[in-house]
Amino acid sequence: MSGTRYAQFCALARAAEIIGERWTLLIIRELLLAPTRFGDLAARLNDVSPALLTGRLNALIDHGVVRRATLPAPYNAQVYELTEIGLAIQPAIRELIRWGGRFLFPMREDDVFEPDWVLLALDAIAERSPTPVCRITLRVPHAGGRAGFIIEGGSQGTRIARGELAEGAAIEARFDTFLQILTRDLSLEEAASKKQARLEGSERTLRKLPQLFDLATARR
Repeated sequence: MSGTRYAQFCALARAAEIIGERWTLLIIRELLLAPTRFGDLAARLNDVSPALLTGRLNALIDHGVVRRATLPAPYNAQVYELTEIGLAIQPAIRELIRWGGRFLFPMREDDVFEPDWVLLALDAIAERSPTPVCRITLRVPHAGGRAGFIIEGGSQGTRIARGELAEGAAIEARFDTFLQILTRDLSLEEAASKKQARLEGSERTLRKLPQLFDLATARR
């Protein structure tokens, strides 16, 4: 169990006892993306010791937030995954990501970046009300290569998925650059002229990108 205890009859205090320890929220971030092996968790949480990670996972298991599972053949690997109780935290994580966006820039020199985090970040700011109908490929370069995402607008709001469209509008940019385009701090034309972004297909479609995301609340 977690060592932190607040002697207060308050639901927020109880939540802080479970998820307020260092690294715990980031463990939950990784498990929201997919069930994950211990070694992969340790690699993505680049400064955490194996002993500390074990302790955090055991505390989450004790609270019913995380469980151990075994992947089917041919993998037969033990992974950690969120329980139904653990998955219920996703809306709160979404709002924390939105809130944290106020403090994201400037990017620090020692910041590491995992492309999977793009999914959670864009989901947090995706417009939930109807958006312009369009489909756009986002390619994000990173140390291991390039990650592709499909951004789709429509009557149900904006949806994000891994992958790339076979054709159509596409933008390739570092994720920090892409966020500046969404906030209109950087225009598509300026990003392209400075070679901070590579554009393909209809620029008219690509100009719809800021309309697909709700950054007003996240930036206040």
